[in-house]
Amino acid sequence: MRRLVLTAALLALAAGCTKSGEQSTPPPLDGQLEPVPNPHQPGDFEPLPDPEAQGGSVGRAPRRLTVSQLDAAIFHAVGRRWITPDGRDGIDARATSLGRADFALVVSENTEPNLVFAKFLEDGARLVCTLQAKDELLQADPELRVLSRTLPGRWDDLRKLTDAQVREFLVYNSTRFWGSPLAGDELTKWVALFTQAATRVEAMNPKRRDQALAVVCIAMLTDSRFITY
Repeated sequence: MRRLVLTAALLALAAGCTKSGEQSTPPPLDGQLEPVPNPHQPGDFEPLPDPEAQGGSVGRAPRRLTVSQLDAAIFHAVGRRWITPDGRDGIDARATSLGRADFALVVSENTEPNLVFAKFLEDGARLVCTLQAKDELLQADPELRVLSRTLPGRWDDLRKLTDAQVREFLVYNSTRFWGSPLAGDELTKWVALFTQAATRVEAMNPKRRDQALAVVCIAMLTDSRFITY
């Protein structure tokens, strides 16, 4: 009996101490947030990847343009829509193959940069770039041109362009197509491509100088930087 009374007294004393200790803690002030412990302890999470190993970016993977976005991007970059020689809309004619949903068998748009998409995009690039380059060869006013706006007057031998003029032309178009200008060693490689194309055109058929411009247009239009964002 004495043991039961002693145990009860000890329990009551412990409860009283706990209650007294809780009452001694001051209540939080109005508007004061209670500290929240950091759930991420060292080693509990995976650090972000190195930007230098990710092409200079960290975040979501690049996304391919949808068919509608591709149609608008070609028009704004080249200055004309993808229209076939018989007057049909090239985008609409190949929309299913390019990934557009038909909502009969396919209900979501495919935005994977597959080989079929690349093949049809190359066909469209050759068509729109060739036609636009031909029109610009005949246009004397640079302000009315799109791809060759930085080139002076009517063209003659494109090999006569200075290195500065070629670089200005390429920086202008890369910014137009990709939203970022060529620079450094990559710009030098594109200068070599344009120079080689201009030299070959003069050797084979000087009347087709527009082909040198078309080569650059096709290369930029089929580059991965044009179809992804």
